[in-house]
Amino acid sequence: MKRKIWLLLALILSASQYTYAQEVKLKKAFNGKNLKGWVEPENNIWWSVNDGVLFAKSDPEKTGSILWTDKNYNDFVVETDFLYGEGTVDTGIFLREEAQQIQMGISGSLKRDMTGSPYIVGKGYPVEAEGVADILKPNEWNTIKIKVVDNVYTVWLNNQEVVTYEASDVPEEGPIGLQLHPGRDMTTSFRNIKIASLN
Repeated sequence: MKRKIWLLLALILSASQYTYAQEVKLKKAFNGKNLKGWVEPENNIWWSVNDGVLFAKSDPEKTGSILWTDKNYNDFVVETDFLYGEGTVDTGIFLREEAQQIQMGISGSLKRDMTGSPYIVGKGYPVEAEGVADILKPNEWNTIKIKVVDNVYTVWLNNQEVVTYEASDVPEEGPIGLQLHPGRDMTTSFRNIKIASLN
């Protein structure tokens, strides 16, 4: 009997922690006016803000760029609307470092859309997000949400869970980054960027 009670309590605690992570209040991380809260790259020619939208555009040399938050995060949830623009869109969200990323757009190595899938330096795509072809709206605004708890990444695309991945060798904390991939001629846009710390 006691064992059943302990198991029940453990399940309730686990469920409440999950609910907390899901329902935690997201805070604006992008004010829609400028790059306050982000580390603007030196001689910035890639990132601009107009009418509530963060716009990324490749430079003529296609050097690429990463726009990092000016804060570090441990466990967190990040959510943003995104819109694919012109060219071969290859972007993503970096999680605490450049080696851990959730892909958005066309994979340079696989030559196909891998939106929602984790890309890990040295491992490529260890798992692929499920059902993305049916969920993603290629020419419209989409919403991606990523929950990072310790080394476990969970991704939702347009409110549907598409992947959970347990990473290895991850840093305890770091910034969150938006990628404009080098070697690409492309544009992409973000809006309603929100982040919640879970610690």
